[in-house]
Amino acid sequence: MFSIGCHLSVSKGMYRMGQDALSIGATTFQFFTRNPRGGSAREIDPDDFAALRTLMTENGFAPVIAHAPYTLNPCARDERLREFACETMCDDLKRLSLLPDALYNFHPGSHVGQGVQEGIALTAALLRRVLETEPETMILLETMSGRGSEIGGRFEEIRDILDLCGNHPKTGVCLDTCHVWAVGYDIVDRLDDVLETFDKVIGLSRLHAIHLNDSMTPFGSRKDRHAKIGEGTIGMDALVRLVNHPCLRHLPFCLETPNELPGYADEIAMLKARFQSS
Repeated sequence: MFSIGCHLSVSKGMYRMGQDALSIGATTFQFFTRNPRGGSAREIDPDDFAALRTLMTENGFAPVIAHAPYTLNPCARDERLREFACETMCDDLKRLSLLPDALYNFHPGSHVGQGVQEGIALTAALLRRVLETEPETMILLETMSGRGSEIGGRFEEIRDILDLCGNHPKTGVCLDTCHVWAVGYDIVDRLDDVLETFDKVIGLSRLHAIHLNDSMTPFGSRKDRHAKIGEGTIGMDALVRLVNHPCLRHLPFCLETPNELPGYADEIAMLKARFQSS
């Protein structure tokens, strides 16, 4: 089954997001757990979560993706910022216990001049603390574009964080197509090679979701600029090959393109039309 969705606004509530997803032909979606540029979160409504679970079951949804806010920096130089990240992630995961099959995605962070290895060590240390709370939810490290002092652009950096967490069974990866293209993985002409590299370095069994985006900037730009599907430097044909790849087609795909609901509906219909069901 081809599961594709988009990023929706949690301000409407969980059940309403599920309804919006259905209205545009989606069978998954992504949402921010709280204000993406701040720290405030909606009050938990167990009935709202229960209604969403019922809707998802009745309509064959894939796992939905909860995205941690952008304000978190797990490898910040300032210990107070790292503590804020840890507290926020733990609170998010506690909330997500009401949605047991959800995936929780976060950015590995920026080392802000401390160096890549120190950034990796700090992010892994924070993630180990989060895992000590025994979360029910799978936690995913997102592959990044490598801009500035970001860590997580190279597959080896993601692997090192996972290794330092003992390859905990509740950890995995979300691959972002715009990001990997920007950092220098050629998913247009060498998709099989990229996936082989991912498998050797991390393991395809650790890949649980994909952010499906085109890119406004050229290959290797190290810039995070998402484009609508087929309107960027990756292109429609390459993204169609990706969603049809036998190693990936079973995963939930989530659009993070610059769109509102009607634009997402068009992209979902377009990609479904080119998905090979056999």
